[in-house]
Amino acid sequence: MLSRTASELFWMARNLERAENTARMLDVTHTMSLMPSIDADHSELIAPLTITGTHEPFLAKYHQVSMANLLQYFCFDEENMSSVFSCLRSARDNAHSVRGKIPAEVWESINSAWIEIKDLRRAGISSSHAQSFFDWIKERSHLFRGSTIGTMMRNDVLWFIRLGTFIERADNTARILNVKYQVIKDDEDSIREFYRWNALLRSVGAYEAHQMLYKTLSRESVAELLILRDEVPRSLRASLEEVESILSRIEGNAGNHPRRLTTILNANLRYGSISEVFEEGVNAYLTRFLNDINDIGQSIHDAYLETL
Repeated sequence: MLSRTASELFWMARNLERAENTARMLDVTHTMSLMPSIDADHSELIAPLTITGTHEPFLAKYHQVSMANLLQYFCFDEENMSSVFSCLRSARDNAHSVRGKIPAEVWESINSAWIEIKDLRRAGISSSHAQSFFDWIKERSHLFRGSTIGTMMRNDVLWFIRLGTFIERADNTARILNVKYQVIKDDEDSIREFYRWNALLRSVGAYEAHQMLYKTLSRESVAELLILRDEVPRSLRASLEEVESILSRIEGNAGNHPRRLTTILNANLRYGSISEVFEEGVNAYLTRFLNDINDIGQSIHDAYLETL
């Protein structure tokens, strides 16, 4: 496969996964903003900006951190490359470049989402309609993944799509847990802390899984679930298991370096314990993980995506 084709497929999937992750992040922020007196210090509202590293450009344009401004910035602002609008535009451009490599149903799932979001952008978004927008983008993402798994041949085209999905997912879960853990761990109000952990689990679709696997909700149980449990699709370990499996399916020796990096990182997750995570410090552990996943992403780029 040509490096350019692999790159378009990889980033098509990353952009679609990022659009869904942005919606999930906004969903939890919006939910918490509706709870009286839960965010007097604006820590919940600032969290999305910290997670995406967009605090300065946001303030330069909007001047004030408010839920209305966050919705506009992360849903429709074309200057914000992490906005849902920008992600879908990029994904559509990626898909158009490899139109002959993907089935019609996969193309239609992306192209129709792009057409619909342009209409939604013209209509604007309000707090009262935010939840329906979040649900819409999650449904479009599910449709893309379903059409991909249900219609594509099991070859390198599919593997590069899946590789992009899980690299982006691992990065996002680590970022949101890293930032949210810092916000929540110092909360002295036990009721507020409970609702914050609850909202975090819902943002990554892991609320029901936590109920099945743990008797009580605590910082330890949430951290273990999202870092080390492979039963949860958005956990770090589940994402790395997928990346390791996918890399082994791509033929040739070009990927030896990313395979080695992924195997080492995944082994640390597979055989690690939550006590070791807390001994190092959750934030220090996640910061190191983000550096490692960035190195894996760069090594994938160097091995497969860079045009020689």
